[in-house]
Amino acid sequence: MTDVRPTVNGHHERTDSDDDRPSELLKTVDVKKHFPVEDGLFGRLFGDQQYAKAVDGVDLTVHKGETVGIVGESGCGKSTLGRTLTRLYEPTDGSILFDYTNIETYSGRRLKPIRRRMQYVFQDPLSALNPRKTVGESVAKPLAVHDIATGEEKWERVADLFEEVGLMESHLDAYPHELSGGQRQRVGLCRALVTEPDLIVFDEPVSALDVTLQAQILNLINRLQTRYDLSYVFISHDLNVVRHVCDRIAVMYAGEIVERGRTEDIFENPKHPYTRVLLRAIPSVDEGEHRGRESLEGSPPSVTDPPSGCRFHPRCPEFINGQCVSQQPFLQSVDGDDGHETACHWAERTTAERETHTTPRPSERRVIEREADPG
Repeated sequence: MTDVRPTVNGHHERTDSDDDRPSELLKTVDVKKHFPVEDGLFGRLFGDQQYAKAVDGVDLTVHKGETVGIVGESGCGKSTLGRTLTRLYEPTDGSILFDYTNIETYSGRRLKPIRRRMQYVFQDPLSALNPRKTVGESVAKPLAVHDIATGEEKWERVADLFEEVGLMESHLDAYPHELSGGQRQRVGLCRALVTEPDLIVFDEPVSALDVTLQAQILNLINRLQTRYDLSYVFISHDLNVVRHVCDRIAVMYAGEIVERGRTEDIFENPKHPYTRVLLRAIPSVDEGEHRGRESLEGSPPSVTDPPSGCRFHPRCPEFINGQCVSQQPFLQSVDGDDGHETACHWAERTTAERETHTTPRPSERRVIEREADPG
């Protein structure tokens, strides 16, 4: 596999020719993915169809050469968003622009060249590989599907990639179950790289690996990005992982992005209560003293019937008042910084107000919620 489009001063310096802004490789506008909910025969005949709003109006931009992290609890919509923006799922609504071209309605022959340029690395490489084919055959197949290479050239490309990711040529003839978890994830990387893509979406790529293997795979992912000038979307629930690999982070909750910004801003100046809780849940050692994990109380809301107003308000430790129940917050700049946005009513108030705020007691909160709920 040959190098593509060498970077200038590192992979974070790609810009459009007419200005100094980074080029947008992928952009979503108000993207939604709703799944119909099976409601029995009676419900289908006489009731309104219900939908699980897994992704519900997401704007996301990925610049050329950068890594954007998507974080949040299980069930928040991270993986569904990743599969929708790569067109593994058809979006319910909204726009998906890839290299400035709308692709949300593409299918079949029109979508094929886009699929070559957008690849997906799944959390479980064992389930993503055909157990009846050798891993070499699985990696080589896209070369034939996309008319890239055949015969001896095809196998030379695959062998070169195996060496690139730290596998041996003898692994070409192995079956998935014969490899370790780390080796299978390297095979997954090979299959994503073999079509020479521009964008790779990683869906929890190291969550099943031990700490040592995690570090090896993450270092490999970073090295491949620089070598091939790749753009990444990195889906993970592990904030320690995204902190070390991502340029920007989007925090998802109940199908929506509730905060986004540069990685250092998210970690050093989190503004959404959900982000703040997630960060406090990370085990750490502070000045020699171990800090225990703080868990978030309650369960994520129903995606078929999400709460009114702010979807986080039933679990929010920084609940303000009835505004949280009746008014949906929208992303707005933090301290005038367009690169850091949060969807929280605290953004409309001063830091002093936040620091002196006393959260209502549970009994008071129930009264506020009952009186403010528009339903």
